[in-house]
Amino acid sequence: MSALKNVPSVVSRMGAASALTLAVVGGSVLLPGGSGTAEAAVSPAQKALQTAASKKGAPYKWGAVGPSRFDCSGLTLYSYKQAGKTLPRTAAQQYNKTARIGSTARKPGDLVFFHSRGSVYHVGIYAGSGKVWHSPKAGSTVRLEKIWTSSVKYGRVR
Repeated sequence: MSALKNVPSVVSRMGAASALTLAVVGGSVLLPGGSGTAEAAVSPAQKALQTAASKKGAPYKWGAVGPSRFDCSGLTLYSYKQAGKTLPRTAAQQYNKTARIGSTARKPGDLVFFHSRGSVYHVGIYAGSGKVWHSPKAGSTVRLEKIWTSSVKYGRVR
């Protein structure tokens, strides 16, 4: 438990958004980019989530797949690539490639697909607590936001 005693001070220095990227594994606190024997226990979904969070503030650019500019599916593609997983390029293609899961089964690192009239138009990475990391639109940046609609579906990268 002594490893956890400094978490509140670390969280307050890092800020709330960065705190979401912390992973507590076996009593050890791992920070993005950290090293240690427990790092091997980080799943691809957790790694993708950490990568997306590390891109906070990166500008949106249509068609961009990183490492410094992203559109929505470019951010998810890049984040999962860093975690050793391959995704297709567009949000709709990514939707078709993931395993469907219900909202009650969603976990941090799952993909959140926004849809209208049966068409997927946007994707982000679920961060937990009803929030998503995403690159929303021209003129904006990668950010963490509350999911603003109920017109979403969830997919798990295999």
